[in-house]
Amino acid sequence: MNFISSVCHIQNNRIFIDGELKFEGTPDAAFTDFALPAFRNLGITYPKFFKMDNLCKLALLASEYLLRSDPAFEAAGPENTGIVLANRASSLESDRIHAASILHKESYFPSPAVFVYTLPNIMIGEIGIRYKITGENACFVSSAFDAELIVPYVNQLLYEQRVKACLTGWVELDGPSYEAFLYLVVNSAGTRKNSNFSEHSIDNINQLRTSSPWILSLKK
Repeated sequence: MNFISSVCHIQNNRIFIDGELKFEGTPDAAFTDFALPAFRNLGITYPKFFKMDNLCKLALLASEYLLRSDPAFEAAGPENTGIVLANRASSLESDRIHAASILHKESYFPSPAVFVYTLPNIMIGEIGIRYKITGENACFVSSAFDAELIVPYVNQLLYEQRVKACLTGWVELDGPSYEAFLYLVVNSAGTRKNSNFSEHSIDNINQLRTSSPWILSLKK
């Protein structure tokens, strides 16, 4: 059986880990004005963060807050950890910027720094680089968070022992609207961080995502 080890939820300029508020920004601030102080709150030095597009910044923030507090990731090891993410808007924000740069012949000037972010799976690449994660990975684009797709897919990876842990969830950003719902799945009850979380199932994941972040009711 596979278990949920820990959960990160970022929305409305607040960051929760396992239901506990870890950082809160100015309520009405744009994501760009929220992301920088949220990153500095981590107390780390990682210059690459400042070059990323907003989607990758959101994915990296959620990963950083989640993985730094979960010993299950260290126990599995980055070489045995997978990444499976999904979203709705794909890389649309960077796509718009790139499209604007090539729209008019007289001002045609595409930027490689923008173009590199015109694929949604680049956020998996940025997480992998940061944590040296080399396990199986996949990025799905769907109209809404689809636990019926993600949960069986991740459970199969663990069942086949292709990974020992998997960073999984939803990272969506489109203009002012954003949400990151990331969690770590492990294949052993003994290695999970939070004993309040139970089996990695469709019902449990849907309940975790839709419940208020500070209300955790999943029991063994």
